[in-house]
Amino acid sequence: MIRVSVVGLGTMGPGIAATLARGGMSVSAYDIDPAAVDRGSDGIEIANKILDALGKVDGSQGDIELTSDLAACVTDSDLVIETIPEDINLKLNLFRQLESLVSKECVLASDSSGIPVSKLQEGSVNPERFVGMHWSNPPHIIPMIEVIAGSQTSQKVVDWMVASIRGLDLIPVVVKKDIPGFVENRVLYALLRECIDLVEQEVIDPVDLDTCVSWGIGYKLAVIGPMALLDMAGLDIYQAVGSYLNQELCGRTDVSDLIKKATGSGNLGMKTGQGIFKYSAEDIGKLRKQRGESLVAVRKALDSVVVPSSND
Repeated sequence: MIRVSVVGLGTMGPGIAATLARGGMSVSAYDIDPAAVDRGSDGIEIANKILDALGKVDGSQGDIELTSDLAACVTDSDLVIETIPEDINLKLNLFRQLESLVSKECVLASDSSGIPVSKLQEGSVNPERFVGMHWSNPPHIIPMIEVIAGSQTSQKVVDWMVASIRGLDLIPVVVKKDIPGFVENRVLYALLRECIDLVEQEVIDPVDLDTCVSWGIGYKLAVIGPMALLDMAGLDIYQAVGSYLNQELCGRTDVSDLIKKATGSGNLGMKTGQGIFKYSAEDIGKLRKQRGESLVAVRKALDSVVVPSSND
């Protein structure tokens, strides 16, 4: 049995821990904040209820061990996954600490949203065991996981990670180059940049933009990926439209004033009750429940779609 330690019980940690445990792995989880450890139990319980709704078999071999003692959490681990905040210095400090606590064979994985694995390997005693394991949020619903090798990562570690993810009945996607943002977030942030610019330029209201994207490209892309969509629409059509449209798209390299003004005012989104939209406590509860149920329904539908691993 693979023993896994999840370090960080914020947004991603509880869902990841629950998914790994349901897959038959022995799981422990840690957070430096005792309050986060206490909340972690609730997050794991919520994730398990959603996994039940998805009809996922419970292969748990025991309860998930929650602790605020890092050394106790990672003792005898085969794999440690960090899910701490996106601060490279925090992550580097954590990995240097972990190297003194785990065996040389233990694989060290980062759930970073986009910090290159090669940067996290810098100064490591055993850099070959570092690998990116980027889950999508919510991790207990979305089955795709990006696997990223750093410049010094062993191919054996990459192969082991891919096999382990498949063993959980999840979908590994190997990213061939270790670039900032990897693939998923580069595509997402390109989309968000254009959407924010359209709203900022008053081309469309935020509500209507969400409707346009969700029921337009979003609806199609859930079933037909971008490369397959090119073939379906016709490469000649893309060439014709792209020849004039590409030069009109937003190409800014900074963050828009719309976002900077909101964050500067402390309006960070649902977590503060206001971002692009305003939310009451009641709204937040209803939205989370509704979106969770919708994501489960979509996941069930997509589970019937064959995902090609290559184009032979």
